[in-house]
Amino acid sequence: MEIAALVEDVLGSELPVGVRAYDGSAAGPEDAPATLVVRSPDAIRRILTAPGELGFGRAYVAGDLEIEGDIFTALDLRHRMPGAKLEPRHWLGLLRLLGVAGIRWVRPPAEEARLHGRIHSKARDAAAISHHYDVSNEFYRMVLGPSLTYSCAVWQSPDVGLDAAQEAKHELISRKLGLEPGMRLLDVGCGWGSLVLHAAQHHGVRAVGVTLSRRQAELASKRIAEAGLTERVEVRLQDYRDVDDGPYDAISSVGMFEHVGLSQLRVYFDRLYALLAPGGRLLNHAISRPNDRAKPRISPRGFVGRYVFPDGELHEVGSVITTLQHSGFEARHMESLREHYALTLRAWVANLERNWEAAVREVGAPRARVWRLYMAGSALNFETNDNQVHQVLGVKPDRARSGLPLRPRFE
Repeated sequence: MEIAALVEDVLGSELPVGVRAYDGSAAGPEDAPATLVVRSPDAIRRILTAPGELGFGRAYVAGDLEIEGDIFTALDLRHRMPGAKLEPRHWLGLLRLLGVAGIRWVRPPAEEARLHGRIHSKARDAAAISHHYDVSNEFYRMVLGPSLTYSCAVWQSPDVGLDAAQEAKHELISRKLGLEPGMRLLDVGCGWGSLVLHAAQHHGVRAVGVTLSRRQAELASKRIAEAGLTERVEVRLQDYRDVDDGPYDAISSVGMFEHVGLSQLRVYFDRLYALLAPGGRLLNHAISRPNDRAKPRISPRGFVGRYVFPDGELHEVGSVITTLQHSGFEARHMESLREHYALTLRAWVANLERNWEAAVREVGAPRARVWRLYMAGSALNFETNDNQVHQVLGVKPDRARSGLPLRPRFE
């Protein structure tokens, strides 16, 4: 059996993509918007020994499997994966192609994370953050654009552009937090400092950002110095659990919550509550699961858990609000930005593909492939409601007073 015919037989007829294989075989429409290229027998070996998304991801990252053309069309094949079963005739065909000795495990690409120690200990969390963020500041600049903001933007329309949408997100958060000149802001998981810079420049606050990424802290401090804001803005290489210089008038946490973990949720909200002044506001912006039936931890057996967010966990927004209130906050406002994240991720994929050769020179082809596959797949997950993202605004009551107007307007 030829490779392309085998792929078509397993995944089903009328494939939306083309298939080309190292044995010269081909299947699918010639004018398809995307083509899967099986470059070597190792692609088959990886998929056989790690069925599902992990084997596919390993094959793609290693370069044994290529996706030419529109990656979003190619990833739509994931809907066919659950029903894809190897029947006896398929195994017989594989044995003829590879031989008994040829069906064997292949070492995973070096980009796969292997963390050690107690999950969500400070040391292991620092290692998980380093795996994801200490890749290359220049690489992230190519993907994220000048805003250097690695979280969901807020789009007035798909036509406004990524930078304007990120600026709108920073302003929306600033308004929700009620930032005013002289206030003290803590940004937990501050990334490359974009939000603290915006808050200081446009709202006159004094800001502290904390991150566990050494490279983020270095570039954020450089950006702050270049903006002439070193007297008002500080970025620290610090775990949120070690911040002890409250009170702060407002706290933001944008795109960091996914790293906290279920076992630490109460620790997280208790710590932020202790750091916040009475009447202060907390804005928690995080990717969520659509329901609470699934386990929160991103599967360590899946592609994202192995290559992108080791130890990452996603929580249903209702359980997040419940824990927030158990810590003493009053939940005042919740907003879903699911469609906004899909637009943001598609913009990042476009940036990466436009800068592909430079990105490969910067971090290597395997690492660039990880990000292309992860971001494109995530965009589709947000579009189909398999993932959600929410901003939750909480207030630390001051003698039962929230400090919010009766009908707050954040837009």
